[in-house]
Amino acid sequence: MLIRIRSKDGNFRYELSADDDISKLLAKILETSVDPDVSSITISNQPRGNEVKLSSLKGQTLKKLGLSHGDLVFVGYQPDATPSNDQAEAPSTSAGISSAAPAVDATKRPWELVKEDVVDVYWRSQSGKIPRERDSRFCKHALNGMCDYCMPLEPYDSAYHKEHAVKHLSYHAYLKKVTPKPSASAASQLPPLTPLSYKVKVPCPSASHPPWPAGICTACQPSPITLQSQPFRMVDHLEIASTDIIDRFLQAWRKTGMQRFGWLLGRYEPYDKVPMGVKAVVEAIYEPPQQGELDGLTLGWPWEDEARIRQISAAAASPLTVVGYVFTDLDPTPEDRTKNVYKRHPQSFFLSSLEAIFAASLQKDNPTATRSSPTGHFASRLVTAILTATEDGQVDVSAYQVSEQAVAMVEADMIEASVDPGIVRVKEEDRTKDSARYVPDVFFSYKNEYGLEVKKSAKPCFPVEYLMVNVTHGFPQTPSPLFQSTQYAIENRPGLENQSLDNVMAELRKLDAPSLFPGSEGHKKIELAKWLSDWHLIAFLQTSQLFSDADINVLMHTLSSANLLEDAKNIDPVLSTEGWQTLMTFTRESGPARPSSSGPIGSSAMDDDIPPEVFDQIAAEQAASRESGSSSSIRVCPHCTFENVHGGTDCEVCGLPLA
Repeated sequence: MLIRIRSKDGNFRYELSADDDISKLLAKILETSVDPDVSSITISNQPRGNEVKLSSLKGQTLKKLGLSHGDLVFVGYQPDATPSNDQAEAPSTSAGISSAAPAVDATKRPWELVKEDVVDVYWRSQSGKIPRERDSRFCKHALNGMCDYCMPLEPYDSAYHKEHAVKHLSYHAYLKKVTPKPSASAASQLPPLTPLSYKVKVPCPSASHPPWPAGICTACQPSPITLQSQPFRMVDHLEIASTDIIDRFLQAWRKTGMQRFGWLLGRYEPYDKVPMGVKAVVEAIYEPPQQGELDGLTLGWPWEDEARIRQISAAAASPLTVVGYVFTDLDPTPEDRTKNVYKRHPQSFFLSSLEAIFAASLQKDNPTATRSSPTGHFASRLVTAILTATEDGQVDVSAYQVSEQAVAMVEADMIEASVDPGIVRVKEEDRTKDSARYVPDVFFSYKNEYGLEVKKSAKPCFPVEYLMVNVTHGFPQTPSPLFQSTQYAIENRPGLENQSLDNVMAELRKLDAPSLFPGSEGHKKIELAKWLSDWHLIAFLQTSQLFSDADINVLMHTLSSANLLEDAKNIDPVLSTEGWQTLMTFTRESGPARPSSSGPIGSSAMDDDIPPEVFDQIAAEQAASRESGSSSSIRVCPHCTFENVHGGTDCEVCGLPLA
C-alpha cells in the first residue's frame, strides 16, 4: 500500500505492506530527514495536534495503527544535538526505538494505559441515546417498529437541549459528538480531544531561529484567541449529600462573622437529568488552616495535608476524592442583621476575576484522567461552590467551573485580576529572559444595541463571564449520606471547636464503649456506630498516633458503609483493631477515681453503692467544662442567632434584647 509522508523536509511516498512493523516506516522517514533525533520523531493525522511519539509504538504493525492505502501522515522531529557524519542505517533504527521507548506495555499506546474514573467507565459502556415514546400523530407503523418520529436521539441533539433548557452538553455527550465513527482510517484510531495551550512552543518546530524570547515565528507562536462560551461542562450538577454538612460549615461564620474556606470531599456519579450527565456528590468538607476576615480570608498554600486527606478519603466504602472547594461570601445588612447583602447578581458579578483565576489554577493542577486525549488528561472536574446571599437575603449555594480557555490563559500567564471584580485584565507582552510572556490577539464577541454580533478586542480587559461555566446544585429528596454524624468538632477552628483525645474518651465513656466487644448485641453498639461515623472524627483519630494506617482504613471503610446501622455486628471490625483496643485501655484508665475511704464512717459503703455510670458522667462533664470554658454563659440571640458571651442584656451584633 502507499503511505504519504509530509514533514518539514517535504512530501514523500513510500510503498509498504499493511503487516510491516512501524520500524520500517521509521527507516523510511530517517532516509528523507536531515539529522533527526530519533527519540523525538512524532506522527499525527493532522498538521497540528494529536502528535504521538513513534518510539511509543514499538512492535505495532501499520494495519493495527489504522493506516491504509493513501493515508497522509504528518511527521515532526527535533534536530539531533550531536549529529553524526554517517547516515544511520536501517538495522540501527530498531535499537533507537528500543532505547527511547518508555517502560510501558509495548502493545498499548500511552492514552490506553490511563485509569479512568468509575463514572467514565460506566458512560463508555452506554450508548447514551435519548429514548422517545411513540408519537400518536405521526407514527403509522406497528408497535415493534420505529421511525424518524420515535427513534432515540443522540445525547448531543441540539433540539432536545434547547427544549429542556440545558445550556451545556455533558462531557460524554460532547465526546460522542466529536469522536469520529469507527473505521479503518488512522483518524478514527487517535484520541479526539486535544488540551488547549496558548504558550509559545520551545524550541520552535521549524528550528529556523533561536528559541523564545530571542525569536518567534508563525510555527511556534499561538494563534489568536476568540473567547466564546464553552459548549460542554465536565460536571453537570453539584449535590450536597445532607443539609447538615452545610449547616456545620456555616456554624463558624455564624459564631464569628469571619469568612471560611473548605475542600469538598465526595465522588462522581451518573446524573440522569442530563444526557450522559455527571454529578459531584459531596459527603464531607475539610477545612484547612486559614485566617478568616470580614471580607475575605488568608489560606495556606500549597495544601500541606492534601496527601493524607486524599488517602483516608479513598478508603471509604464508596471511595472519596476532592471534587471541589467552597467558601463563604456573606455580609449581614446594616438594617437587618438576620439578612445578608445581595452582592452577586446579573448587574454586578457572579464570580470575581480573582476567584476565576484561582479556580483556573486549581483546575490546572487537578486534571481529569481520560483515554480520549493524547496526553491522558483533559480538563478538570473541580467545582467552585460559593455560599452567598440570595435576593431575599437568605443563604444559598452557587456552583461554577471555569472554561478550558481560562485554564490555558492562566497557564500561559496572560491574564490577571482587576480592581473591578467583573473584569479580567489581559497582561502586557514581556520579552525579558527570566519572565518572558507572549500574548496573542484576544477577541470576544457580543450583541450591540442593534442586535448585531460584534467582535471586539479583549485588550486591555474583558468581562469575566466569558470564562465561566454554570453548574446546577441541590440536595437529594431522600438523603442517605455515607457518614451518619456531623457532631464532632471540626478541625482548624481554634477557639471555637477543639479536637482532643480527652473529649473523645469522655464521649466514649458516656456511650459505655469500654464494655462493648465484638460479637455482642445491643442498642449501645448502634449508638456507638452512629457517633463514630463522622468523617472529622476519623480524620482526627489518624493524627492521635494510636491507629495504624491499616486500622484507619478499616475504620473509614466500616463506618461509611451503607448498612452500618442495620445490625450491631457491623461495627465489629472496628472493635477488633489494635488501635481501638489501645484507645479503650486509655479510656478506662482516664476515668475519674473513686473517692477515698478517709471520709466519715460508713462513707466507704456509700461509695460502693454508687454505680460506675455516675463517675463516667462526672468525668464527661469535667472534660466538657475544660474545653468549652465559659460556654455555659453563651446566650444565643433570638433575632440574629449570634452567640453572645458577654454579660450584657443586648446582643452585641444586632443590638436587640437577648431576653
